[in-house]
Amino acid sequence: MSQLNDLKLKIEAKITADGLDPVAVKGKIGLRAGKLLAFITPSTPDDAESISKLKAAAKEILNLSL
Repeated sequence: MSQLNDLKLKIEAKITADGLDPVAVKGKIGLRAGKLLAFITPSTPDDAESISKLKAAAKEILNLSL
């Protein structure tokens, strides 16, 4: 499994746990990260820039440190 997919699953779990609107929050994170969460799969190749941007977006929007 890719690290990007692992991050996506953690973000989705936080959204569910906090009872947030998944479409709105995932959209905000995707726009900030430059990669839509819907397109991240277990076979998505990892790249350092995408991982960094996704972590920063999760921290900014969900206050989630990954």
